[in-house]
Amino acid sequence: MARQRKRKGDPISGWLNLFKPVDMTSTQAVAILKRKFNAQKVGHGGTLDPLADGILPIAFGEATKTVQWAMDAEKEYVFTICWGVSTASQDAEGEVTATSDARPTREQVEDLLKDYLGTIEQVPPKFSAIKVDGQRAYDLARDGEEFELTSREVQVYEAAVIGMPDADHTVIHVTSGKGFYVRAMARDLAFDLGCEGHISQLRRTRVGVFGAPQAVALSRIEETDDKEELLSLLQPVHAILEDIPQIDISREEARDIRQGRAIVLLPHIVEQWREAAAGAEEYDRAAIAICSGQAVALGDVRAGRFEPSRVFTH
Repeated sequence: MARQRKRKGDPISGWLNLFKPVDMTSTQAVAILKRKFNAQKVGHGGTLDPLADGILPIAFGEATKTVQWAMDAEKEYVFTICWGVSTASQDAEGEVTATSDARPTREQVEDLLKDYLGTIEQVPPKFSAIKVDGQRAYDLARDGEEFELTSREVQVYEAAVIGMPDADHTVIHVTSGKGFYVRAMARDLAFDLGCEGHISQLRRTRVGVFGAPQAVALSRIEETDDKEELLSLLQPVHAILEDIPQIDISREEARDIRQGRAIVLLPHIVEQWREAAAGAEEYDRAAIAICSGQAVALGDVRAGRFEPSRVFTH
């Protein structure tokens, strides 16, 4: 029987609300943090463009089991459109594809943004990580390959002009759902306004519970070798699961759950879960089992029992 190879590093678990700098890929940020924390397993909760800065949720250890919730979470962006020049990638890095002297007024942009609210159809940028016949779209685009991406439904909850420092630049704030591309919005706004334009600055200011005011700068992490200080920056594994009702369990019950067994819940625990779940219809019967402040498992409450579906071993 083959021996399982032991992972290198420490078994660290939790979420880090990272503020990623410009000119760094999300993968590079993960590699730096894996080394600094000497962590066995690290991932991120949604790619952030190299030319963008802002919130990049980082999952350590057992938190990687909850990455999908970060991917699906509501997000906020602040971005600047530079009018007059369109590029192949819709950002400042791409090759110039068209120029124009046309400039929209603030009122024109504000009026048009009303059409971008709610459920809209959006074609992702060709310079994106979407796969086409097994290859990344941005690789095909860089190679000059011709291909088309299909539109998809995305949610835009808020979209507003928050600044117009001069005729060449418009600053916009957007709150969106999963799968939304800021660069695609800039491309479509420019087209609908009869102008050329690209994103000259982009910042992601929130991903679910992780916001910019509480974010940790990568520079702060790189400047310290104090392991206790680094670990103090982590939030619990269940931090991203704020919308899922919690149930408190005992150590004995936690042991049973970690062995894959369902547990019987006391009536008052079930009642507390029902009250909390009333405002969380999206997750139906879902619950998080918590013991001494730590997430033990995600699962469902059925007929007075908690049935685990995703167990956290810590």
